[in-house]
Amino acid sequence: MSISLKSPVGRLRLLGLLEGISLLVLVGVAVPLKHLYNNPALVRTLGPIHGLLFLLFVLNTLRVGVEYRWKFSETTWKVLLACVIPFGTFYIDRTILATLPQHSPE
Repeated sequence: MSISLKSPVGRLRLLGLLEGISLLVLVGVAVPLKHLYNNPALVRTLGPIHGLLFLLFVLNTLRVGVEYRWKFSETTWKVLLACVIPFGTFYIDRTILATLPQHSPE
């Protein structure tokens, strides 16, 4: 998987990957530590980080959608929905974002 940080789509793909990984760690590690071992420290740290990544993904999706002139009814809503569905960012990266051109349309 090659992600170019020079393009808006590449940065959106990176944010999606980071948001998905943060959710995996939050649900797979931090929440069990909190409930099984009464240790909420990781949830307190990772929860806001995941929330910030989520918001950055939503805002960047809207920005890239406008810049690339995505039709909301065809592309933008799918990408936005993906970040609400657990681990949807991994799916949407593979099915939509990886297939888009990396450069901005002129």
